[in-house]
Amino acid sequence: MTASPDHVGSREDLAAFVRSLRRSHAEEGSSWENADLPSFLEALAAWIDDADGWYGNTGRDLPPGGGWTFFARALQAATMYE
Repeated sequence: MTASPDHVGSREDLAAFVRSLRRSHAEEGSSWENADLPSFLEALAAWIDDADGWYGNTGRDLPPGGGWTFFARALQAATMYE
């Protein structure tokens, strides 16, 4: 079972959440709608584009700044980090 993103409050929590996603994929990835990397990244981009809609529909405010640079650097680093 994947941890809730609502419990991510630190860099360490984010790393643990990503590991939880990885375990979920290893255990039940065939049930994911976007189980392969290209589909996952496309869905990630689409969700980011529509994040204001998701936040609005759930009665939450889109975080200003949102830590977007940190997340973008983390995604880029994962292409080459060992």
